[in-house]
Amino acid sequence: MAEPSTLDPAIAARLKHDEHGLVCAVVQEDRTGEVLMVGWMDDEALARTLSSGRVTFWSRSRQEYWRKGDTSGHSQHVRRVQLDCDGDALLVRVHQVGAACHTGTRTCFEAGGDLPVVVGAAPEDEPAGDGPADTEPADAGPAAGEPAGNGPGAAS
Repeated sequence: MAEPSTLDPAIAARLKHDEHGLVCAVVQEDRTGEVLMVGWMDDEALARTLSSGRVTFWSRSRQEYWRKGDTSGHSQHVRRVQLDCDGDALLVRVHQVGAACHTGTRTCFEAGGDLPVVVGAAPEDEPAGDGPADTEPADAGPAAGEPAGNGPGAAS
């Protein structure tokens, strides 16, 4: 975007960027599994996130990098970064200090609110989470606060 990237070329090669050179970054509280917000990263924002311990995004509206918390004090401290199976989304697990949303709420989804939805039900003979796509590796149990089958190793 604004400058050449310092991202490891092996990592950059695994990413599938949108037409603006960005990848969606879902930010999740590491201890609880709560989804806090969604932001956008180019290769340099990801490189800064991976190397600094703090989350950096690319602002699509301001066309500049911003590190969460530099002006608000509501910072995100990186615990883990994962790439999804398609390479087009990142899961950034953080320790959140203060509100994650610019509106001052804990999460951006709290601020946005629920939409009306018809709640689906799994077939009675197939318990939720069963099946090859939802099976976690034998050595990786769910993270604290996460139900089984929705942990870091689960497919979506």
